[in-house]
This record gives sequence, structure tokens and C-alpha cells, in this order.
Amino acid sequence: MNDSVLASSAATSPRLTGLAYLPRWLGGVSCYIAFGLGGLLSSLTILPLLRFWPGTTEQRISRVQKAVHHMFRGFVQMLTWTGVIKVTPVNLERLSLAKGKVVIVNHPTLVDVVVLISLMPNAGCIVKQGIWRNPFMRGVVACAGYIPNRGAELLLEDCKQVLDSGTNLIIFPEGTRTVLGTKINPFARGAANIALRTKTDLLPVVLRTNSPGLTKQEAWYQIPRRTIGMHVEVGDPLLHIRYDAQEGGDAKMARQLTRDLEDYYKKELN
Repeated sequence: MNDSVLASSAATSPRLTGLAYLPRWLGGVSCYIAFGLGGLLSSLTILPLLRFWPGTTEQRISRVQKAVHHMFRGFVQMLTWTGVIKVTPVNLERLSLAKGKVVIVNHPTLVDVVVLISLMPNAGCIVKQGIWRNPFMRGVVACAGYIPNRGAELLLEDCKQVLDSGTNLIIFPEGTRTVLGTKINPFARGAANIALRTKTDLLPVVLRTNSPGLTKQEAWYQIPRRTIGMHVEVGDPLLHIRYDAQEGGDAKMARQLTRDLEDYYKKELN
């Protein structure tokens, strides 16, 4: 996707000011409130029912993940209807057909993981401890089989189990949302280590936005005044065997893979 296309898209989206901004703000805040309450209610009702319905452990978790996928799709549709974001996927079939892949994504906005899961029916992710303590989201992440961010060896075991079950694992190598005014934050080696040590192929996804908003420097209630056009571009799979075949230990190969991934995103986002 060419940057000129994004610039053109931004130009067609007016920046709301004064009273014209009030419906956008009310709609956006209402979306977040509905999302939080929906997460709390579903974690007390439908998600536990799906998880404990008869079937294997994999079948139960798969049912919950699909339910979360549909819930997140509904949330993205609400954000679209209120004019907060507009999502345009590119090569979406690569996401919908992916199975047991480490999905690498850059992280420009607050809603990136929601957008990704809304496009993938079998997605898991590593969740920071703060989410597990959040009463609105704790039940959702537990029922969906998401992975708590704990010690390295335990984390690796959890990731391997999830990937071996055919679930895709979404990882943001930046670790946090991209600093406003930069293309990407420096990549950590966690994603590369997980891919190489579990012998899993990677699927890169580039998120491009046409205007700033929902960044780390802004509170969740600071609803963007201009609709954020988000292009979700799915690249070609990156085979882990390319790095297994090179000389060097796991640590050296993880550093090389991390550099290659960071260079890939710098080039794509330049």
C-alpha cells in the first residue's frame, strides 16, 4: 500500500471541531464503555459456558476464541459506525487461512490487537499481568486460553502448547505502542526467540494509519477528531528454517531474525 494512498485517504476525512466533534466523542466513549461491560458480562455468562461445554480442551478453547473473534468484530464495527476508525485489510486470506503461526505486528494504536483478532478466528496472544487483574477483561483472556506474561521458560512452554494446537499467536515486537512521530520502536527479541525455539514460521502484518490517534501519549477517552484509516497488510510467511540452517546458536539467530524483522518494518513503513 502506497503512502500516497494513505495521504489521500486522510485528506478525505475531515477533522471535527467544536460541536461537530461532540457526537464523535460520545460515540467513541460509548464504544469503550460497551466493550468493557460486554467483556465483563460475557466472562460471567457465555464464555464460561462455551469453555466448559463437552469436548476436548482444544475444542473448548477454540469455541471461546471464535466467540471473542465475533465480539471484537462487533466492537470494530461500532468504532467504524461512529467514525473512529476505518479498517482496510490487504491479503486477508493469508490471515484467515493461517494456522499455528507467530503473527508479527507493529503497534501504532490502542485497538491494534482488537482489529487483528476481529480478522482472525483462531488467534491467541500474550497478555500483560495488568489485564489479568482487570475485572472487565480477566474472564475473557482466561476463557480464551490467552497466555499470561510470566517467567521465560513457562512462557515458552505456554507458547509452544498454543502454537501446536493450531492457534496463531499475535506478538507485538515493539512491546508497547509506537512513540508518536516515529515509524516503529526498537524491536525486542522475544518474538524471534519464541519462533525459533518452537520452530514456528512467522507471518508479518503491517498496520498503516493515515493520521495519528489512539496513541500511547493519549488517554483512551481522547477520541480522534479525524477518522483513522487503518490498512492491515499481510505479508508473505517468513520460514524459521532459514535461521535454523544458518550457523550460530539460538541467541545469535534470534538477534539476526530480530534485526531482519525490524529492517523489514522500517522499509515497509518508510
